[in-house]
Amino acid sequence: MAENDVRPIIIKRKKVSGGGGHHGGAWKVAYADFVTAMMAFFMLMWLLNATTENQQKGLADYFSPSVPIARVSGGGDGAFGGETPFSENVVAQEGTGATSDRPTEGRQAMGMQGTDHRAERIAEDAALAEIEGSLTGSGGDALLSDLAQPHIATRLTDEGLVIEVFSRVGAPIFDPVTQDPQPWMAELMSTMADLFSTVSNRVAVEAHVAAEPLVRTTSGPWDRTTARAQSVRGLLEFGGLNTRRIVRVTGHADREPVVEPLISPRNDRVEIILLRNAY
Repeated sequence: MAENDVRPIIIKRKKVSGGGGHHGGAWKVAYADFVTAMMAFFMLMWLLNATTENQQKGLADYFSPSVPIARVSGGGDGAFGGETPFSENVVAQEGTGATSDRPTEGRQAMGMQGTDHRAERIAEDAALAEIEGSLTGSGGDALLSDLAQPHIATRLTDEGLVIEVFSRVGAPIFDPVTQDPQPWMAELMSTMADLFSTVSNRVAVEAHVAAEPLVRTTSGPWDRTTARAQSVRGLLEFGGLNTRRIVRVTGHADREPVVEPLISPRNDRVEIILLRNAY
């Protein structure tokens, strides 16, 4: 008994493993940063794909110190915000600066013929938009009859205000046999002539027809579209439009469809274009 009493006492301590415990949340922060970076990357790719080359150049010039010497982008250097004889090209050269008679290459590329015509362009856009609103009825009371309204589509482009008068299923704009315009076309062209009198823009008339499954021996698509364009020109002039303002009358046959299939009545149309002024 005495020997048992003097034996050393051994205490065992178990080491608790943390295999199933919580490791912390640092990985969540790293993952969130990764997702944010990927979202920003894909958004950048989408923006690059959605913008034009000129818009991308404008954005690049905005963040570039070389903005003052960009030909077609904003910016300037020196006093008066860069409005100097060489405001479009800061590199000194012999000759004259940009004038209404001598536009620089940069403004010629943008369709501008003078030194600074932003105010004129804004005023022209407003005038064309007002005419567009009068035709579509978005500006208040509609000026077109119930027969003409469903046949009208408008769009404002770099060329000008394009007014499309197109055929619908069972409602052509020209008689299929006689090729004469429908009676309501005369009223429509008279209304357009009155609206066009509020501006000085030149006018172009273009005609298109839908493709046909059978080839005609007479009165091909070129002859028909040319005749239709001339007929619309005559209606505009009869409605009071100055004949000197019409600068182009064109027949495009069935070469420029706007919808599929090619034989769709929607491709049978006439386009009256209020051309932008060349400043």
